[in-house]
Amino acid sequence: MMEGLAEIRDIGKLTLEQKVGQMILCGFEGTEPSAEAIRGIREHAIGGVLYRARNVCDTAQAAQLSMALQAEAKACGQLPLWIAVDQGGGALARLAEGMALMPGVMAIAAGGNKTAAYKAGSISGRELKALGIHMCLAPVLHESNGPANPRTGAHFAGEGAEHLGDYGVQFLRGLQDAGVAAAAKPLPGCAETDTASADGQSRLDAAHLRPFRQAIEAGVDAILSIPVVEPGKRTEVNPDLAMIRLLRRQLDFEGVIVTHCPELDALNDEGMEHAAVMAVEAGADLIVLPVRHDLQLEALQSLIEAVRKGRISEERIDRSVRRLLALKERYGVFAAFEPDAGMVSALARVGCEAHKETARRISEASTTRVRDEKALLPVSANGSLYVISVETAEHLQAAEAAQAPFTLGRALRQLGCKVTEFLVPQQEVEALRHELVRSVRYGQQVVVATYNAQFDAAQAELIRGLLAVGKEPIVVAQCSPCDLLAFPDISTFVAAYESRPHTLRSAAKVLLGQREATGKLPVAIGTLHAAGSGDSGT
Repeated sequence: MMEGLAEIRDIGKLTLEQKVGQMILCGFEGTEPSAEAIRGIREHAIGGVLYRARNVCDTAQAAQLSMALQAEAKACGQLPLWIAVDQGGGALARLAEGMALMPGVMAIAAGGNKTAAYKAGSISGRELKALGIHMCLAPVLHESNGPANPRTGAHFAGEGAEHLGDYGVQFLRGLQDAGVAAAAKPLPGCAETDTASADGQSRLDAAHLRPFRQAIEAGVDAILSIPVVEPGKRTEVNPDLAMIRLLRRQLDFEGVIVTHCPELDALNDEGMEHAAVMAVEAGADLIVLPVRHDLQLEALQSLIEAVRKGRISEERIDRSVRRLLALKERYGVFAAFEPDAGMVSALARVGCEAHKETARRISEASTTRVRDEKALLPVSANGSLYVISVETAEHLQAAEAAQAPFTLGRALRQLGCKVTEFLVPQQEVEALRHELVRSVRYGQQVVVATYNAQFDAAQAELIRGLLAVGKEPIVVAQCSPCDLLAFPDISTFVAAYESRPHTLRSAAKVLLGQREATGKLPVAIGTLHAAGSGDSGT
């Protein structure tokens, strides 16, 4: 046990085991400190923990959990912990209940207001800090690779790197100014681009690195590198390693590099321990490990052994630990053990009406009426309206928390519309599509809320089935606007970008004609609609 914080701030006083522990960010199970998490703090001096949706019930519980974890670190004489979360807004948010959940960067970009991006980051940061969270694995900075890439979804802010960088950088500035370290993400893996060739390197730089250059110039604290694995393909080198090297050698990034080690190592047959060692050799400072405690131990022990056997120098470990401790100092993590008189008032402002109103305004500005060629909008509030909603990841999160999913049909009902809605699990669309078509064919109007339909033939077949029986569906994309590529002949298409409650309420208002759709596409939809397109309907 150490004598005090002054002692353990001195890297020379730390043992090798403690220094390696500082480079680890662990997941854990449950809504209270698990036995495994406590063991990681006490026996391995881990640098911090990562909250997932399964760890958090509401804001009061999240704040209590943060205090309990820090109390455990203090009791056993270890350094205060990073408490981290992936909270990029919209679909990329692990904490929702009780928060003023902001739209994601793509939706904000659709609204065209860079100040809104800063406000969204600032409010998110202030609310996270009130919960004892000091690091946010956000925002996403990644130029869209185009509609053929299923990983882009609706999380990336535009096909023009400068456009994306403007909004992503403003969001991360807001986070950092609020006192929360931002880890911008993701850097693509080598599986996406052939960096071995000069042409491949040129494409990589043009398509992916410019937003990160902007972020580095803006003073981003950390960058998160995420491995990418192509289904059915193998590679001998973890594909995020080349990107880590690019950060250090090409972009001269001196901040903290965070990397994920996947729970199922599909990249080679050597296991978690080799993935962790390779990541540190490449230049990573902080390794996010999976929930499984045995895999966490493998990674920790392999790093310690790599130093003892001379594969990694202790000086290399020291460089990472100095970066991490400096960042903890900058963001007040060392004060986590000290009483905070303002914590109660800060916690009371989490999810306050002013914050929610900001989220609502940003969301309403984002809804994009891409086309309405046959003037199907607005829908009638008193007619026979059917809504088919494809279940999204956000709906599943609500179900796991024993909450009723908030759907587009529910949003329409709240606005006084008579609606019959079918909420369909994505994997069941194929089996149910004929029955769905029969159920809605006699309705006055039909709305279909899609979810990544560009990669799901069953949703495209559902739309074609409706057209075949003479029903012109109004399609609302709950994630990527590139869903339109799956059914380019439909006449009415609205991009909502997300399926969080505030987003669906905004889309419902547009459908009912209660407000104009002022959003513009932040990405092109193939050759159908250019970035910047949008029909207000006026």
